[in-house]
Amino acid sequence: MGHDLTIEPLGETIRVEEGQTILDACLRHGIWLPHACGHGLCGTCKVDVVDGEVDHADASPFALMDFERADGKTLACTARLLDDVTIEAEIDEDPDQRRIAVADFVATVTAIDDLTHDVKGLRLTIDGAPIDFQAGQYVNLTIPGIEGTRAFSIANPPSETTHVDLQIRRVPGGRGTGWLHDTLHVGDRLSFSGPYGRFFVRRSRGGPLLFLAGGTGVSSPRSMILDLLGDGYAEPMTLIHGVRTQADLYDRELFDSLSAKHPNFRWVPALSAEPEGSDWTGERGFVHEVAERLFAGNFEGQTAYLCGPPLMIEAAIGALMRGRLFERHIFTERFLTASDGAEKK
Repeated sequence: MGHDLTIEPLGETIRVEEGQTILDACLRHGIWLPHACGHGLCGTCKVDVVDGEVDHADASPFALMDFERADGKTLACTARLLDDVTIEAEIDEDPDQRRIAVADFVATVTAIDDLTHDVKGLRLTIDGAPIDFQAGQYVNLTIPGIEGTRAFSIANPPSETTHVDLQIRRVPGGRGTGWLHDTLHVGDRLSFSGPYGRFFVRRSRGGPLLFLAGGTGVSSPRSMILDLLGDGYAEPMTLIHGVRTQADLYDRELFDSLSAKHPNFRWVPALSAEPEGSDWTGERGFVHEVAERLFAGNFEGQTAYLCGPPLMIEAAIGALMRGRLFERHIFTERFLTASDGAEKK
C-alpha cells in the first residue's frame, strides 16, 4: 500500500509508503524540503496541500494552527498521506548541493578514542553498501534503549565512504550521549540513517573561506577542510575552533600538520576560560572575538561557515555582519541537544 506524492514546483512524483511522513519520503528520494525539529513543533517544514488529503498526525497546534489546517497547510515532518496528494513547497535549489537520497545503514564500532575528558571519537564501519555524502552533512544515530535518534555530524571527508567518524561530547544528564560514553564498546553494532542537512561548501562561489566552530561543532568544518584540501582548493581558509581550556582542545596534531603542509590553511584555536598564568600562548576569548581581532573587524570577501551551539552562532553572526559580511555569505549549523526539543538544523 501507499500513495503518490507530487512535489511542486519540481513537478516530481514519488511513492510514499503507508505510515511514512512526507518529509521522510522526500529525503529518501533525494528531495530536500526545509525542516528543522523533525517533530512537528517548529513549523519550518510547513507546505501547502493543493490536492488530496493528509493526516496531520502529531503536528503541534501552535506550529500548525487551526486556520492553517483549514487553508490546506500541513507539516511535512508529521503528515501522512490518506490518498494521492500534491503539495507545493518552498524549495531553494542550490547549484552546489548534490542530490543524495537518505538511506539506512548498519555499522560496527571499530574504534573508540578519548579525544578529551568529555569527547569521544567513534568510527562506525558500515556493513554493506558505502555511504555517499557531502562534507558538512550529518547522520541520525539510533541508540539502544533511547527513544528517537540523535544527530551527529560526519567528521571524515566524503572520500572515505566505508565508515563515518563521529565526535560526541557527553551532554550532562544526557541519556543518549551517556550511553555512548559509558556502555558502547568496540565490536558493537549500531544503526543510523543519512546523510542529512544543507550545511556544505558552496564551491562555485570560490574565494576565501572562514570556518568558525565551537566545541564538537568542529566536526563538520573538519570534514569540509579535509575534502577541500584533498581536492586542491587553493584559496585562503581559516578555521577558528573555540573551546574553554587546553583540556578541551583536540585534533591539534591533525590541524598543525595541515597548516604546515598547506600554506593556504590557517588553524587558530581559541580558549575562552583558560586560567590566567597557564602556559597557553595562543588566542584567548570567544570565537567571534578572536575572529574580529584576526580580521581587524573586516570580513568582506569571505564566505563563512558557522557550526556549534546556538549562542556561539548568534554571537558570530553579529560580529560578521558588523564586519560587512551579510546573510548570503553566512551558512550555519546549530548543534542542539535532545533537551532543546529539536534536531540539528
